[in-house]
Amino acid sequence: MIVKTAASVLLAFALMPSNSLSQTQAHRTRTGVYHTGRASKENMYVVPDLSERLAKWKHVEMPFKAQRLTARQRQEVEKLVEACRYLEDIYWRQSDPEGLMLYQELSGSQNARDIKLKKFLFINAGRFDLLNDFKPFVGHDPMPPGRGFYSQGLTREQIEQYVKDHPEQKNGIYSPYTVVRRDGDELHAIRYSVAYRSFLEPAARSLREAAALSDDKDFAKFLRMRADALLSDDYYASDLAWLDLKDPKIDVIFAPYETYIDGLLGVKTSYGPAVLIRNEAESKKLAIFQQYVPDLQDALPLSPEDKPSKKGLQTPMEVVDSPYRAGDLRHGYQAVADNLPNDPRIHQAKGSKKIFFKNFMDARVTYIVLPLAKRLMVPTQATKATAEGYFLGTLAHEISHGLGPAFSRQNGKQIDTREAIGPLYGGLEESKADIVGLYCVKWMVDNGKLPKERLDEAYASHIADLFRAVRFGVGEGHGRGEMMEFNFFVEQGAIRREVSGKYFIDFTKMPDAVTALAKELLDIEATGDRARGEAWFKRYGDMPAQLSGDLAKTRDIPVDLDPTFSFKDRVE
Repeated sequence: MIVKTAASVLLAFALMPSNSLSQTQAHRTRTGVYHTGRASKENMYVVPDLSERLAKWKHVEMPFKAQRLTARQRQEVEKLVEACRYLEDIYWRQSDPEGLMLYQELSGSQNARDIKLKKFLFINAGRFDLLNDFKPFVGHDPMPPGRGFYSQGLTREQIEQYVKDHPEQKNGIYSPYTVVRRDGDELHAIRYSVAYRSFLEPAARSLREAAALSDDKDFAKFLRMRADALLSDDYYASDLAWLDLKDPKIDVIFAPYETYIDGLLGVKTSYGPAVLIRNEAESKKLAIFQQYVPDLQDALPLSPEDKPSKKGLQTPMEVVDSPYRAGDLRHGYQAVADNLPNDPRIHQAKGSKKIFFKNFMDARVTYIVLPLAKRLMVPTQATKATAEGYFLGTLAHEISHGLGPAFSRQNGKQIDTREAIGPLYGGLEESKADIVGLYCVKWMVDNGKLPKERLDEAYASHIADLFRAVRFGVGEGHGRGEMMEFNFFVEQGAIRREVSGKYFIDFTKMPDAVTALAKELLDIEATGDRARGEAWFKRYGDMPAQLSGDLAKTRDIPVDLDPTFSFKDRVE
């Protein structure tokens, strides 16, 4: 007689293929994750313009500047990189399990097409092209909106109905840290710590070994706490400890935080680790903003009950160079800043940490933002788009992720905004941070905290960045959000296209347009009104044909970065 424990049953569900628990043709990798086997390099369709698609990604070296660290610190960094690689393995299984199988099958091939295909699979962490609204570039299967988080074919409507019929299972199914599998008429929520155990255990071990090498006792304590959190899916205590760190020389992002790739419910988090080396000189420049965060919150165009006080909360900020990133910080859209943790309980209790990746920001501005400004904006305004203006806007953007309502209010109850808004949340929140950020820059200028000329620089740099972001297409959260912003600004007369084909910013109309848009986006989040948000983005979310034609003339300018680190990438 075979006795199955509850844990073993859950693990069996977690490891079954996402499209069916009864599939008999599946085969298993050594890691215990099943695949359907439909993605194969033999006789597969590959888009004919693979070389052109690869050219959109600018190859950039991101070297590890080891001379800034002691020999012991270098060993510590190497252990942290080792830990990141295990989360990279998990991320592929969240993003596109079948794409991972194909990527592994292509390893070792010397065929020219296979080499290009493998590279493009790596850039996108799967078979779906970020810059073409996630359409497949290999094979013909459309991207499942639930990626690897849910059984294939499961719809949002089916989940919502199931939860209505089984309310006791809602917390598990909507948890940020579970995968959802269907077994007949039943749904099962399997914790990440069960589903990904074979990767999380060695990742936790590597974190503990890094802690043993650290000369920073508080950072070492945090690493041990985070190692425990990986195996329990409870990140609350270690997130608080992370925010308490005082200007660590070496730091990490190491948790499943962002929900960008969950297109079904918009609640499942993906792993996105990074190793961070503090840039002391640049970090000191952030002090002026830290002291005014409570004032910025109070100044928002929002009802008092929807903007909880930020007085007494922490707002740690770090400018860093990142010698290694993985998971959702490594593939597709290359973030230049982050605001974490995302847990609203942490925001209420302590605040959040703003991280600025200087090596990535410098590369984006140099190779993408400034060339686009020169190509698309009237010359007198193109020069106002600057590296300083871009940094200011990015700083305000990240601060603004922590501003506004902590929860949505519906029927007198507090509801997590991600759950209330659904898949639209990623684009909505990015837009809110953009626009509230510009609102905050104006407040700083109006109150004598920044020179007046900084405001026009921030506006011009943001419009240049709009041109960058919308080139990702409206299928990606940042691109969808900034497309909406662009169309709204045009409607308000704050942006117009000149006869020359260049775009002109009416700086006199920008403040009112920013205030109106900030109020709309903040209200949508405060009320958790999904229908209102969807209607707003539907109204303003399409790419104008004229803009599409103008962007087509910028094909020689890269769309984003393809970083290469001193540490070798590994996917298993």
